[in-house]
Amino acid sequence: MVTGILILLGAWWMGPSLFGAGSAEADRKVVDATVTKPVECSKPDAEETVRFQLDGKTYEGLLSGCGHSQDEQVSIAVVDDPTEAEGPVSVFLDATAPGVHDLRRPVGLGLLMLGCVSGGTYAFLLARGPRSGLAAA
Repeated sequence: MVTGILILLGAWWMGPSLFGAGSAEADRKVVDATVTKPVECSKPDAEETVRFQLDGKTYEGLLSGCGHSQDEQVSIAVVDDPTEAEGPVSVFLDATAPGVHDLRRPVGLGLLMLGCVSGGTYAFLLARGPRSGLAAA
């Protein structure tokens, strides 16, 4: 039981990187973009071209998605610095950007806690041994 508590404390101390990347909200900028070249959803690996403004400059981006209309406004998240990119920069829809409302950490810690409790219970049952009074009944 003590080992399980120590494992949980160690997992908590390691931080968000233990169960996947931490929140990328600080590293990304959310802007509005206009779809300039829409793509049908029948194409595999569809990427639409969008135009957006960041810090007063206009950039082009590749949005991994499909089904938007020409000149449709979408909210995107820009992770990479567009000034350093040659050509269009990769962008994500704001609602699907990695790390947004991430449940991996609490779910991972919950599963780890359940595993520690199960292991502790199994170790207790092995240490206690069989109960002879119940076997005869």
